[in-house]
Amino acid sequence: MGESLVRFEGAQELILEKLTKNGFYKTRSEAIRAGVLELAHKHRVFESAKELEAELVVRKMKKISEEIKAGKRKVFSEAEVKAKHGFK
Repeated sequence: MGESLVRFEGAQELILEKLTKNGFYKTRSEAIRAGVLELAHKHRVFESAKELEAELVVRKMKKISEEIKAGKRKVFSEAEVKAKHGFK
């Protein structure tokens, strides 16, 4: 997960304050995330929700593959899983 540090002043700060104070969003971070999604929709960054989902799946699978190669994630065979959880 990527992290960004952003400082808001003036109008943006006031808008975030109002959005959270008036209960539209629980946190400033939640409001910012919603804004990013709205910008992506407005500028048609993805053709559809399916395209966005597909990109997310590909990224997650690449991350998992890298973790397996680096030894950070263990892979179990079907037999190992069945034995561990008492299945026949």
